[in-house]
Amino acid sequence: MDPRSTRTTLRVRGYHLDGYGHVNNARYLEFLEEGRWAYFDARPELFARLQRGDIAFVAVNLNIDYCASAVAGDDLAIDSRLCELGSRSARMAQEIRRVADDALISRATITFVLLDVAANRAIPIEGELRTLLAPLVVE
Repeated sequence: MDPRSTRTTLRVRGYHLDGYGHVNNARYLEFLEEGRWAYFDARPELFARLQRGDIAFVAVNLNIDYCASAVAGDDLAIDSRLCELGSRSARMAQEIRRVADDALISRATITFVLLDVAANRAIPIEGELRTLLAPLVVE
């Protein structure tokens, strides 16, 4: 795995399931968010910059493809990588795979902007944050 990517795992639990016995589609959003948190956890310099509280990463678009179902007891791996860095937004690509057979469960792209928290408006990705993010891009 490319060191610019992050993998985190979780086990599907009963409360993740819907009435049909497979993971409810809304739960995948939570799994993907867990993957993004792990991505930032693995990059303390980036996480520290976000902890200042003046700038936030805000999701503005999420596209997800559901490819196979997951059920209780499945161990899932969430792979996350920064795939595009623009001047005003960036995109992260994520995949969820079943560990046992490497089956692709879902794939997603999330577009985010940097929000100036005090002004409540998107700002350009430049300066210190661009310097931190640019080397992480995996196309």
